[in-house]
Amino acid sequence: MERGRGRGGMLGLLLLQALSEYCRLERKPPVTAGLIAANTLIYLRPKFLHPILPSLNQVWFNPYLILKHKDLKRFILSAFYHIGESHLVYNMLSLLWKGIQLESAMGSIEYASMVAALVGMSQGITLLLAKVLLLFDYERAYYNEYAVGFSGVLFAMKVVLYSQSDNYAYVQGFVVPARYAAWAELILIQMFVPGVSFLGHLGGILAGLLYVYLKSSHSGANPLTKIIRGLTSLLGWPLRFVNRMFRHSRSRVFGRGTIGGSETRNLSGMWRCRACTYDNIDLLNVCEMCGMDRNGDAFWPSDGDTEAISLQELRQRRVQRFGQ
Repeated sequence: MERGRGRGGMLGLLLLQALSEYCRLERKPPVTAGLIAANTLIYLRPKFLHPILPSLNQVWFNPYLILKHKDLKRFILSAFYHIGESHLVYNMLSLLWKGIQLESAMGSIEYASMVAALVGMSQGITLLLAKVLLLFDYERAYYNEYAVGFSGVLFAMKVVLYSQSDNYAYVQGFVVPARYAAWAELILIQMFVPGVSFLGHLGGILAGLLYVYLKSSHSGANPLTKIIRGLTSLLGWPLRFVNRMFRHSRSRVFGRGTIGGSETRNLSGMWRCRACTYDNIDLLNVCEMCGMDRNGDAFWPSDGDTEAISLQELRQRRVQRFGQ
């Protein structure tokens, strides 16, 4: 989260860099791309979104206003708003890097459920910390602080990403054990970057730790994953229906017979020729395609010749007939 920044001129250049990195991936993570697109659209506020997007003043994360008015809009939407180009671009590049690794490892549905859980948990823990500090008469006005941004969720994602790692990570030029990278970044950012929300970042770290603990202690499937999987299945049924229709239409039909089907059909009022598999109507005793008798005893040429034709000649006629 961040409390106040000016505008920069690097948005287009850095977004182009992010797009270039994303396009180079062999398997592109859709949830990460959707999150980046959503955050960017909210920041740019195109005209067609003006009627439905609240203004920045309506979504600031402020513990006092959230608790006083039970304002869920501030509680949830504040994570997706940014107050400057550098704020947005830094967070989105961080999201791209972390999201690619987590979504590739977890799968899109599990990853989406994790992000949804981390948004709620990081915001909730930040709110709780502000209230607890107020009860202890802490002088700094965390309870009345205004903040927005996705960085609290990003701190939580970093905790999840490195929770099982024994490697080392670079944090602002320092090499630290990967498991403690989020804590090191919290301290360094607070020391060298003015105007950031310490409580929001701390809430994100604690949310990540809580998620890892709950994930390791819960043996069943994530309930959020079940809900998202169900919604995905429901929303995807039109695509599956069209796909089945397309697959079915790829079987080729010649006359009354079907070529390319997976099984032989036994149609009422029809009989299938043993030589060429053509389906004839029940009124005919001779195959309309190759001239073979219905019982398979003899061949009659289609041009009226009374001499029987060989099997090889029949095949040639069949190839010529189908090739026309």
